Amino acid sequence: MKNSKLYFKLVLSGILGLSLVSCDSKNDTGWEFAPNMYNSLGYEAQTQIEPNAINPNGMNMRYPVAGTISRRNYKTSFVQDDSTVVNDLMIYGLGKDDLALAETLKNPIPWSETVEEEGKVLYEKNCQHCHGAGGAGDGKVAAKYKGVPNYAADAYKNMTMGHVFHVITHGKGRMWAHGAQVLPEERWKIAHYVQRLQIGG
Repeated sequence: MKNSKLYFKLVLSGILGLSLVSCDSKNDTGWEFAPNMYNSLGYEAQTQIEPNAINPNGMNMRYPVAGTISRRNYKTSFVQDDSTVVNDLMIYGLGKDDLALAETLKNPIPWSETVEEEGKVLYEKNCQHCHGAGGAGDGKVAAKYKGVPNYAADAYKNMTMGHVFHVITHGKGRMWAHGAQVLPEERWKIAHYVQRLQIGG
């Protein structure tokens, strides 16, 4: 009998203790046992915990230099047929709706068999699953995702390389943008290969 009373008291006190501990504000984050895991000792750009004495107003993230704007920058180089190395800064600032302007662009990478072969490899990796091996719009994805064009069809066989580059960058119709996955130099190489497919290559 004594044991059962003692057991009952222990269980009751345990329940009461748990109920008291659980009655706490939900807005309280609790104890920080290792605060250095939350507040980094190094200067972080977006934090306001540790001010930086070097920068104005104790900021950790500096202002951009006056007169500058941030943008993605691609410094690329390629070799022309005469073995001349050409450095070209490929920055593409045209918006999605600037397709007519994009059609006037010239491919900065000169054609060569090597460039076209590289374009083919990139096409097979990034485009073939929808557009098909021969550019006929018969890829595996196209079987379920209708509306993929045939490059050799009348409506598409005269597309300029600027048009192809722009569509790869921003997408068009049901095609999604691939600008984040394919570098500008690679897009121009794909455009060379697509031109081959346009003539039934």
